Amino acid sequence: MPLLLKFSFYSHSHSSHFLSSTAMAMCSSFCPQIPHRLKGKPFFSFSSKSKPLFLPFKLISSQASNVTAKDALSTRVGFLGLGIMGSPMAQNLLKAGCDVTVWNRTKSKCDPLINLGAKYMPSPEEVAASCDVTFAMLADPESAIDVACGKNGAANGIGPGKGYVDVSTVDGGTSKLISMQIKDTGALFLEAPVSGSKKPAEDGQLIFLTAGDKSLYDTVAPFLDIMGKSRFYLGDVGNGAAMKLVVNMIMGSMMASFSEGILLSEKVGLDPNVLVEVVSQGAISAPMYSLKGPSMTKSLYPTAFPLKHQQKDLRLALGLAESVSQPTPIAAAANELYKVAISHGLSDQDFSAVIEALKAKK
Repeated sequence: MPLLLKFSFYSHSHSSHFLSSTAMAMCSSFCPQIPHRLKGKPFFSFSSKSKPLFLPFKLISSQASNVTAKDALSTRVGFLGLGIMGSPMAQNLLKAGCDVTVWNRTKSKCDPLINLGAKYMPSPEEVAASCDVTFAMLADPESAIDVACGKNGAANGIGPGKGYVDVSTVDGGTSKLISMQIKDTGALFLEAPVSGSKKPAEDGQLIFLTAGDKSLYDTVAPFLDIMGKSRFYLGDVGNGAAMKLVVNMIMGSMMASFSEGILLSEKVGLDPNVLVEVVSQGAISAPMYSLKGPSMTKSLYPTAFPLKHQQKDLRLALGLAESVSQPTPIAAAANELYKVAISHGLSDQDFSAVIEALKAKK
């Protein structure tokens, strides 16, 4: 059994309680190992990449010790889906010295990773069969189900002693369906959707919202820390999906309101660039506004998070709200705006291109 130590994080307005740097032993049937080149720096990134998180609940963490680079190579990691998010995530695993096998529907997207040392398998089934733990980053619920449970899907190759970690953004029902199919094989399942877009994925600054088999969470924690800056364990399957949908619902609504503000400032003769600066210094400051605002004022929308995925997440969030009879009128209005943007051919633009839907309205 892994030796785990529980740390408490407390919210406090004037003081902080820092995470101690106690190392802990961890073992499992496919224990992730720390590459030799990573020794000497904190492996868990609660404080190594950013300020410590102070949370009103407890997180459990574990860390491997006394490992060698040779041990690390024995941990076989699969990665399914190499789009805007999946490719940099898999690349960070490779750079950390992990043994990675990849698959993508469009084989050419695997080539840059193969050049970095990744192995390739022609189907999710074969990746799952050849790896100890398999990550999946797919675009939508339909793709997530097909890759996990469809013909030549991962469930056909996975089994006891293995794990499947779905980092896609899907609804709770989809996550539970995939979990059931994976667990029926005797394997373990963890949902772990991420908060963050292209740049955080490239920089290893993602936030993982996990739920499912706790033992798998403990085992893959080192991998999550390579790809992200923090991780939350939220209990039963479905909770991670729900948290991600709530977060993206808020984000989509924020962007719609920000777009209205930019255009209104222009209409009344103000400089929208000054608006972006004013917002960045006030109580409503958000990294998203400072990052997206300057390009939005120039009508430029380099894709970090496709608009079609933001609309998909709003649709799923509204379905979640409907299931518990929670009114979400602001999110519902934002969703309609994103639908207008899609009708204007902006699906593959960054979600900040939703501002164009407001320009088009008469």
